[in-house]
Amino acid sequence: MAILRFPLSGMRRLAWAAAAFALVVIVFGAFVRLSNAGLSCPDWPTCYGKLTWPVHAHEIAHADANFPQRPFEADKAWREQVHRILVGVLSLLTFALAAWAWIRRREIGRLALVPYAAAGFIFFQAALGMWTVTWKLLPLVVTSHLVGGMAMFALLAYTALRLSLDAKARVDAPSLRRMTIAGIVLVAIQIALGGWTSSNYAALSCGTDFPTCLMQWWPAMDFHQAFILLRHIGVDYEGGVLDGPARVAIQMVHRIGALVVFAHVLALAIRTARIPVLRGYGIVVGVLLITQVCLGISNVMFALPLPVAAAHNLGAALLLFALLALAVRLRPVPR
Repeated sequence: MAILRFPLSGMRRLAWAAAAFALVVIVFGAFVRLSNAGLSCPDWPTCYGKLTWPVHAHEIAHADANFPQRPFEADKAWREQVHRILVGVLSLLTFALAAWAWIRRREIGRLALVPYAAAGFIFFQAALGMWTVTWKLLPLVVTSHLVGGMAMFALLAYTALRLSLDAKARVDAPSLRRMTIAGIVLVAIQIALGGWTSSNYAALSCGTDFPTCLMQWWPAMDFHQAFILLRHIGVDYEGGVLDGPARVAIQMVHRIGALVVFAHVLALAIRTARIPVLRGYGIVVGVLLITQVCLGISNVMFALPLPVAAAHNLGAALLLFALLALAVRLRPVPR
C-alpha cells in the first residue's frame, strides 16, 4: 500500500521540481555574490538576530548597536537572507526526494544513491554557507560553495533525467559518451575557475580589454599568489586582497580554460548533431556554448553588468544540464 502512495511518476515530478528550484538558488546566489551582498548579514543563520531581516527603525537601530562592525544595509541584507530561505526550501525538497528514493529503492536500484548524495550535500552546503559569513568571504569557501551548488543541481537533474528517459531511447555510442563525460569534467573545472575568478574579484583585472589583457597578449602575472587556496582565516576578503598581477593570472587562466572548453564542447556538439536521433542535443549544446562564450566576453567588455554576470552563471548551469542529458541518453543499452 505504501508503494501505491509513492508512485515513480510523483518522484519524477519531485526530482524535476527540485532541480528547477536548485537552478533558481544558483542564479539568485550569483546575484547575491555579484552585488556584494555576501556579508550583508553578519550572523548565521539569522540576519542581525532575526529570521528575516530588520525592517522597522527600532530593529535597524538595534542591529547597528549589536553589529557596529557591519552597519545594516537594507538593499543588501534582504538578498542574503532570501537566499538562505530559498536554500531552506531546496533542502526540504531534496530530503523529500531522498526519502522517496528510499521507498522505491528496489525499483530504481543504484539510482537511489544519487538523491542520497544530493541530501548529503545539503549539510556540506550549509557548513560552507556559514563559513562564507564567519570567515568573511574566504575565496576557497566561496568557490566551494558555488561548486557545491552546481554539484547539487547536477545530482538532482541527473535523477530527473534518469527517471524520465525510457531505456529503449538509449543510444549505444561508447566513444561519444566518453567525449561527453570529458566535456562534463571540463565544464566543471571551468565553473570552479569562474568561481575562483569571482571570489578573488578578478573579473575586471584586465579592464575592459578583450581578447588582449591590459593591451598585451601576455601581461605580467603572479601565478604563485593567484592560486594559494587556503589563506588566513579572519581577514575580510570582501573586495579581494590580491594585487594586480595575481588577479590578472586568475583571469588569464579562466580565459584559457574557456578556450579549451569551447574547442572540446563545440567538436562534441558538431559530432552529436551529425547523428539524426541526437541532432537536437547537438544543436542545444552548441547554442548554449556559443551563448555562454558571448556572455563571458560581454562581462569583460561592458565592465561586469549585474544581469549579464548572473546570466553567465545561469548559462554555465544550463550547459552542464545539456551535457548531462546527452550523457544519460548515451548510457549503454541494457542487454
